[in-house]
Amino acid sequence: MKPSRGTPRILEDEHTSAELGEVRWSPIKSLWYLTHLAIALIGGCLSFSWSALAIFIGFTGISLCLGHSLGMHRRLIHGSYQCHRWTEYCFVHLGVLVGMAGPFGMIHQHDLRDWAQRKSNCHPYLRHGNSMLKDGWWQLNCELRLKNPPLLKLEDKLVNDPLYQWMERTWMWQQLPWALLLFYCGGLAWVVWGISARITISVTGHWLIGYFAHNQGQRDWHVKGAAVQGHNVRFFGFISMGEAWHNNHHAFPGSAMLGIYSGQSDPGWWVLNAMNNLGLAWGLKLPRDLPYRPELVPIEHSTRYMKDLKPCPFLSLI
Repeated sequence: MKPSRGTPRILEDEHTSAELGEVRWSPIKSLWYLTHLAIALIGGCLSFSWSALAIFIGFTGISLCLGHSLGMHRRLIHGSYQCHRWTEYCFVHLGVLVGMAGPFGMIHQHDLRDWAQRKSNCHPYLRHGNSMLKDGWWQLNCELRLKNPPLLKLEDKLVNDPLYQWMERTWMWQQLPWALLLFYCGGLAWVVWGISARITISVTGHWLIGYFAHNQGQRDWHVKGAAVQGHNVRFFGFISMGEAWHNNHHAFPGSAMLGIYSGQSDPGWWVLNAMNNLGLAWGLKLPRDLPYRPELVPIEHSTRYMKDLKPCPFLSLI
């Protein structure tokens, strides 16, 4: 087997297929999600308080921005910037708290989907190719078992890292210390809103943005030969921490900046820009720094212009 072009962690051969497979109910994944959903709906109504709502908003924003977007996606998966090792550990831990998987599981989910979407065709599970209701059930409660799957080969520095190994083994249990802290500080309401409601909104929101970002929305770039094109989901740019600018990401997957056009809010980039100015992050990759892709072509009707793509002075938001 050899590395796949564009997704080097994925190894494939002539028998590997992104099309043939079976979607099966995943008991652990489903029960994890549905349990938190039930607690959030029932417990959230019974235990509402303004302080609990504030904890929910703050904890959700921090875990999505620093954890999922900067830790898991832009740093661990794409390596789009550099930072101190303990900053990376902290951000990835916050990404685990989002509630979708451990660090290795997140890399596998992302790279498998990325690999499949670059093919000329792929399974509907991997391209969000069904009705919203069916796709929601599949993504939130099921798993895909490809008939001839590729192999995932993680870098030695990741797979041999004892802290990441521990995070992978215990990713569900890592909510427990935070639940105890929230209970001590604010009682049961803070646990319901700070843990279950946060996980429910984060996981559901991740699926919803993925569904729309692979089916409809504005595009400036087209990837020739790809089964799936990314779309920009305009009204979710801010609350997704920039992750909803998905056409930009399909075009420039290694870029640390996702909102590359004027008017595209990207809180993840704002944080990285501040970290860069403070010396806490460096080597920020931008579209101009990435290798040329012959399959990437601009869409002719687009008349928009990219921002001044460079880190900017502290407190200035691009």
